[in-house]
Amino acid sequence: MLIMSLVLTFLFSGITQVHAAQPNISTAAVALPIVHSGEIPKFHRVVALANGSAEIVAALGYVNILVGRDIASTMPILASIPIDSPGMNVSTEKVLSQKPDLILVDSNTSPASALNAFKQAHISMVSIASTFSLSGIKGKEMAIANALGTPKAGSLLSSQIGTLRSPSTGIKVAFLYLRGTASIYLIGGKGSGADSLLNAIGVRDVGAENLKLPFNALSSEELIKLQPDVLLLMTKGLTSVGGISGLLALPGIAQTPAGQHKRVVTVDDSLLLSFGPRTVPMAQMLRPLIIAAARS
Repeated sequence: MLIMSLVLTFLFSGITQVHAAQPNISTAAVALPIVHSGEIPKFHRVVALANGSAEIVAALGYVNILVGRDIASTMPILASIPIDSPGMNVSTEKVLSQKPDLILVDSNTSPASALNAFKQAHISMVSIASTFSLSGIKGKEMAIANALGTPKAGSLLSSQIGTLRSPSTGIKVAFLYLRGTASIYLIGGKGSGADSLLNAIGVRDVGAENLKLPFNALSSEELIKLQPDVLLLMTKGLTSVGGISGLLALPGIAQTPAGQHKRVVTVDDSLLLSFGPRTVPMAQMLRPLIIAAARS
């Protein structure tokens, strides 16, 4: 759990440069589905601090009630909504100044002092369970819809989640979580979230097949043993190590088929593990990119 918390802490921090030449799925490339149920939400000033919750509120058709958001929700429709956790810790004063009547939180919302302040101010707070699998998306969307008092909108949104039943390709993929500026170098294993996506699109997550922890220290021995055909990274993760040349300098990368042929696919940091309304369309875009990379 400690490593998972560190991953979430650094997920959206710091680096903005993108290596455009790399096969990449950007946040702007995947449209947000928006439903309209005609329901009037019970709350009118919502601060969405739970991971990706602002995106779901917008998809439910209620972007107009958002007065604050988490840093994980970065799509254009939310650009005018203030970020209340710029340093990964919630700004108590900023949230209180927005006079919310509902705050959506999750297990990673911190610091505890901020949550206590919101309780003392008698602001309604609803905790939304985090999910790192495709199967948990509907529950997350319905939990937020129910918190708003708009269950029909939740059902409409959840019904748009398609099923991914892609035939197996046999392609071996390793998901690397990298933050070079913080000296964080990890291989995704079982439960990282990437395993759910990769399995659904018909490719093998060799980290999940061989490593029990969601995130494991990157070592040359382990990576060489896995022999991935393609590496999957977050966009900022690749940038943080200096792009492809910096990636190839990491231990073991150049000794894999993926490294030898520079087969790297990246996905925007706010998309890959968000598990929200745009996850399935993103995964549908990811499959052909990985297949094309493996053939290069």
